[in-house]
Amino acid sequence: MKIIIINGPNLNLLGKREPEVYGHMTFEDYFDELKNKYPTLELSYFQSNIEGELIDKIQEVGFTYEGIILNAAAYTHTSVGIGDAVKAITTPVIEVHISNTFAREAFRHQSFISPNAKGIIIGFGLKSYELALQSFL
Repeated sequence: MKIIIINGPNLNLLGKREPEVYGHMTFEDYFDELKNKYPTLELSYFQSNIEGELIDKIQEVGFTYEGIILNAAAYTHTSVGIGDAVKAITTPVIEVHISNTFAREAFRHQSFISPNAKGIIIGFGLKSYELALQSFL
């Protein structure tokens, strides 16, 4: 089973950025743990701070993978383009957020991805990714 995790802006700073919100572990270290825990899955990872690159990756894998775990980060709340890309593909997408976006600023309560996602997992720290992964199994 081919599943990709796609992370948006500033998630390359996990482990350094606001550790009280996002924790102390880098995503690369966490991803290695996931790969070791689920060795039978073909897991891949992509991160970009650029909206168009995220859209390109969603389109690239959106007809051939069995699942996409998408944390579009701040673009969740601003990008109609990413929402449209998720709507345009056939691969199911689970929207993920590390923090509880509904416990944060009001603008983070809006998602352009949610209406087109298979499901949403919010607020369980990095564990949110594994919960999304388990939903595909």
